[in-house]
Amino acid sequence: MAENTSVGSNFIQNEINDDLKNGYYPEGVHTRFPPEPNGYLHIGHAKSICLNFGLAKNNGGICNLRFDDTNPVKEDVEYVDSIQEDIKWLGFSWDDRMFFASDYFGKLYDYAVELIKKGLAYVDDLTAEEIRSYRGTLTEPGKESPYRNRSVEENLELFQKMKAGEFGDGEKVLRAKIDMAAPNIVMRDPVIYRIAHVSHHRTGDEWCIYPMYDFAHPLSDAIEEITHSVCTLEFEDHRPFYDWLLEALGFKVGARPRQIEFARLNLTNTVTSKRKLRQLVEEGYVSGWDDPRMPTISGLRRRGYTPNSLRTFCEEIGVAKANSLVDVAMLEHCVRDDLNKNADRIMAVLHPLKVVITNYPEGQKEFMVADNNPNTSAHRYVPFSRELYIEQEDFMEDAPKKFFRLKPEGEVRLKHGYIIKCEEVIKDEAGNVVELHCTYDPESKTGGTTANRKVKGTIHWVSAEDAIEAEVRLYDYLIETDENGEVPADFLAAVNKKSLEVVEHALIEPSASFTAVGTHYQFLRTGYFVVDKDTTPEKLVFNRVVGLKDSWAKAKKG
Repeated sequence: MAENTSVGSNFIQNEINDDLKNGYYPEGVHTRFPPEPNGYLHIGHAKSICLNFGLAKNNGGICNLRFDDTNPVKEDVEYVDSIQEDIKWLGFSWDDRMFFASDYFGKLYDYAVELIKKGLAYVDDLTAEEIRSYRGTLTEPGKESPYRNRSVEENLELFQKMKAGEFGDGEKVLRAKIDMAAPNIVMRDPVIYRIAHVSHHRTGDEWCIYPMYDFAHPLSDAIEEITHSVCTLEFEDHRPFYDWLLEALGFKVGARPRQIEFARLNLTNTVTSKRKLRQLVEEGYVSGWDDPRMPTISGLRRRGYTPNSLRTFCEEIGVAKANSLVDVAMLEHCVRDDLNKNADRIMAVLHPLKVVITNYPEGQKEFMVADNNPNTSAHRYVPFSRELYIEQEDFMEDAPKKFFRLKPEGEVRLKHGYIIKCEEVIKDEAGNVVELHCTYDPESKTGGTTANRKVKGTIHWVSAEDAIEAEVRLYDYLIETDENGEVPADFLAAVNKKSLEVVEHALIEPSASFTAVGTHYQFLRTGYFVVDKDTTPEKLVFNRVVGLKDSWAKAKKG
């Protein structure tokens, strides 16, 4: 299991402590992470994963992985596989405790029959639209269905016929019989089974009736002997039905699961709705669920976020009872901090400008010693030659006074190398600067007599002869937000059309030639990058994970 899975002291842990003090759950704490396999997991699910597995670990308990696969219309094996991969990548293990709600379809059907026999459920012929109209409003009570008082015998017969496939989709439903005047609309005879002649990804065509999520979830928790069913705030109104159902079926307080709600994760510039994320994928706004601009765990992984950075982020934001908006800069700070400690440094020039060092011997090459990471003693050798490339933005012909990079008659230090001076600017017919002729101070390299000579600017470079070409993808936020940092209701209109810039001919120092997909680097003075899965033996592809500037750390310090 991942190392930093502590969720610290929070109100959920306090409630668990109280339960244990009261003698509840003598067998120990047992949680679960219960995704619906109808899409890829996103950053909000990462918080839930860390919380559920973390609570189990902190209390010496266990955590299940359970797929709540009760809606075959939207579910797919692809999502089941991706969810397992994401959880493992985050550093968590469910050991041999992977379950599916579909494992319990037979038991759930029996529980529904038991409710009917107790007079607590009935088959209804109203359409979905009629059920909504009968439900009432927040200020007006609902109206009872004309089929609500069918006899137990008739309901059992009709429910059996539903199971046998004798009715069409939507023709009948099974509803819990509670209170159509309840202040909580959820308790106004909720639907607990519906007909769907759809093949299920695990049970095939064995069933044509499927339990509703609100029915299957608490019972699956009870079957698995879950002690604490931790979920997000949108399920708070559903808790009374959760408790009513378990009580109606004889599960005793102190032994049956407790539902506890916490605030879901809302991030600036980020959509965390599966429906909206699916829309972005299906309508072609992104290249897929793992597009590096997506807040899916697979998208963040491809972007270059590390498991440790996501776990640290989830730990730092904490667990709250009220919804709030978290600045995405905090997430960026976590990955920046992780990569600062662990990513090797290399030099890369995204927009090359040629430099010829006129007094450097033609045909000569030497290798500069460069540290891989300030936190280690490892180093590499970087080739240096007469012809180099620097960043276009590191030269300015009409430079302001405080421009400390290269300018006519100005000096800079080449990182790990010599001090050079710009002697001549070469332009094309259109007046664009295409080449710089410079001279170098042969004694200004480390160990030389003028190595300590002070110049105000240091820039990175690559050797023209040795540099390798790469494609570099620069990502910005996919969604543009309003002045409060929130995503507008029409989120598709807020899609940032400039969220991806592709630099096709960047030049990278040759130490990165034979590098594996997923390898991280800090491009000196530019940002943190990762090798993308589109990399081939013929072409390196890098994704920018995050820039060097840490607005969150600066704001926090202030």
